[in-house]
Amino acid sequence: MTDYQVIADERALLDAMAALAAGTGPFAVDVERASGFRYSQRAYLVQIWREGAGVLLFDAPALANMDRLQPILSQEEWILHAASQDLPSLRELGLEPPRIFDTELAARLLGHERVGLAAVVERALGITLAKEHSAADWSTRPLPDSWLEYAALDVVYLRDVRDAQVAELEEQHKTEIAAQEFQAVIDRPVKPVRTDPWRRLSGLHTLRGRRAYAVARELWTAREELARETDVAPGRLVPDRALVAAIAASPQSKRDLAANKLFIGRASRSELDRWWAAIERGRTTEDLPPERVPSDTLPPPRAWVDRNPEADARLKAARPRVEERAAALSMPTENLLTPELLRRLAWTPPEPTDADTISDALSAAGARPWQIHETAQLIADAFVASVQTVESDVDAVS
Repeated sequence: MTDYQVIADERALLDAMAALAAGTGPFAVDVERASGFRYSQRAYLVQIWREGAGVLLFDAPALANMDRLQPILSQEEWILHAASQDLPSLRELGLEPPRIFDTELAARLLGHERVGLAAVVERALGITLAKEHSAADWSTRPLPDSWLEYAALDVVYLRDVRDAQVAELEEQHKTEIAAQEFQAVIDRPVKPVRTDPWRRLSGLHTLRGRRAYAVARELWTAREELARETDVAPGRLVPDRALVAAIAASPQSKRDLAANKLFIGRASRSELDRWWAAIERGRTTEDLPPERVPSDTLPPPRAWVDRNPEADARLKAARPRVEERAAALSMPTENLLTPELLRRLAWTPPEPTDADTISDALSAAGARPWQIHETAQLIADAFVASVQTVESDVDAVS
């Protein structure tokens, strides 16, 4: 059993603040959400460990103004596992790290094959963690003791894992690389709100006609509004496949919609008026969305040889060089340079194409200095070689 304290009222919060302030060293931090159960991505439990303070489990919904922890937590580094998943929920509470150490990201940079928390703890410390509650509904109250024990274990070993990884990063000469990657996680901008988010509806492509798309938009919007009002994950109210099935069936009345056996979900019948009203709005609106919208998404690489043979040659020349460099660094290729970034460079290279212009393009796209140092020259060389190959092929055909 792991010793922990549950913080669920004002008195306990004040005591926890005093304990954390009196502790020493970095803070190990984790968050439990209710993804798949709730609409929001709010934190339902925040776990914090610090030397001298022990494990403190903060019942976030029961506490007011958790941002009172910020002056204390801002004094030292935070240790998290997969920080990019937890930071948005922590920021909603007014909690922001001064700097981080991400044990999941460090494991990737070190070339470890398995980077889940249990695997990382086992590799570093030889301790086996059970992960049976990772997909639980953490909005449940009261939380079972077995869940609280699981949550405590998520932070109690992070300091020791960090120390082991710091030494390994030093051995592999990746300390600065890791520092840049950790800062990039903190600095990563919030993704802009997607245009026409209803187009994410799974199965939308099976529908035909702008009118069907209008109905899909209205049904998706109605479901989103209900999900937000009730704080329930949209797919638990009515799954995507059920919405698409209702549209495809083209019901002529509310009774027809209710009789559709494919139209399922906890709110498919209880909110029937809502769904029928959405269908009618979609059928009568004059604002018909196009089936296809302009996109800056690149075509799949398999189509490049016909659509942009020069870009195809550039990509085929550069990709193996980047992969070889990643292998030499003992890390996944996507951590050295994301495939999307390399594809965009190959599709529209800077002019003139040399190491300096490639460096500028990489920097503008958000690549870190270490990534630019490792890849700019080899990409430039590959692009130049690809031009020579294409010209040779043309000469040979002539």
